[in-house]
Amino acid sequence: MNNLLIVPAITAEVELLQQLGKQTFMESFAAQNTPENMKQYLQESFNIPKLTAEMTNPDSEFYFAMLKTQPVGYMKLNFRSAQTEQFNSRAVELERIYVLQSHQGQQIGQHLFNQALTIASEYKAPFLWLGVWEHNTKAIAFYRKNGFFDFDKHSFMLGNEQQTDILMRLNLPLQRLQ
Repeated sequence: MNNLLIVPAITAEVELLQQLGKQTFMESFAAQNTPENMKQYLQESFNIPKLTAEMTNPDSEFYFAMLKTQPVGYMKLNFRSAQTEQFNSRAVELERIYVLQSHQGQQIGQHLFNQALTIASEYKAPFLWLGVWEHNTKAIAFYRKNGFFDFDKHSFMLGNEQQTDILMRLNLPLQRLQ
């Protein structure tokens, strides 16, 4: 996709991130969860103060997938102490990767993933890891196709419902010290 750009998100774009985050999360999970739990999760996870704090955390990075001037997806990477689990302080967590439903099937998620892989490799991370809801079969298949394997599980709260995330990792080639 020649006109797709992956660009860093800046704090001034927090409202754009909020809108895109809410929309993609709703599109991905509303059909399998109660409206009450979805509403509570969106209010807790996508409010402006929380997103601003995440965007200004030096150990987190957000990126937009832009088609011309239109954001069609985004991802969030966590480093060091920002990781939601501390398996390895040198690892990189791919906490979020979402693409608008209207733009799925166009390799945008693959482009975001490739950017995450490049960043993790430049960081000399031993592995890239993520958590994915055990019922998100489409995402699990995508990650397995890209070489990830299951290595653990953890709980994830969606509203007042405890759900299970499969933890997956992709070992990265060893980087020689320069």
